Amino acid sequence: MYKIILATGCLLLACNSPFVPRPTGYYDVPLPAKAYRTFSEPGYPYSFEYPQYASIIKDTTFFEDKPENPWWINIDFPGFNARFHISYKAIGENKLDKLVGDAFNLSFKHTYKATSIVDSPFVNSAGIYGVYFKVGGNAATANQFFLTDSAHHFLRGALYFDTAPNEDSLAPMNSFLKQDLMHLIETFQWQTPAQ
Repeated sequence: MYKIILATGCLLLACNSPFVPRPTGYYDVPLPAKAYRTFSEPGYPYSFEYPQYASIIKDTTFFEDKPENPWWINIDFPGFNARFHISYKAIGENKLDKLVGDAFNLSFKHTYKATSIVDSPFVNSAGIYGVYFKVGGNAATANQFFLTDSAHHFLRGALYFDTAPNEDSLAPMNSFLKQDLMHLIETFQWQTPAQ
């Protein structure tokens, strides 16, 4: 009888081990090899290189309306459930100061969720200048930019994921796609002036 009581007591004590929670894990997303192709379509006022694992789709809607011009595109990354939104505006009918102000305002709209917003001016190898915005925290987009020649062209881009923003879980994909965004910026060139 003593052995049964001792065995039952040991069994009850063994079942009362403290619960140890496991840390949150994220899916391991396989990253493809970097390879690029050129976007240089007739009639478009710009060209650039973009990844082979992405596809370009003409943007046909803008908040239930048509886009302002036919040169708005999206670069889709189906393997990442992500998209670069590219919008173009001609300077002249639009004032450069307003376009630049709008780009800063759109980037800084993420302030309520962002832990930081760093804007970095740059000039690419073709002499095209712009500003790159790195947004930290759980903002909807962590990577944004604009490019201009200050006379004819203005282009704005932003990377979005089709998921709830979580800086930790999206960090590997944001870092990977930021390299593609930087490659797009570095290879970007203006074509003929928009009409």
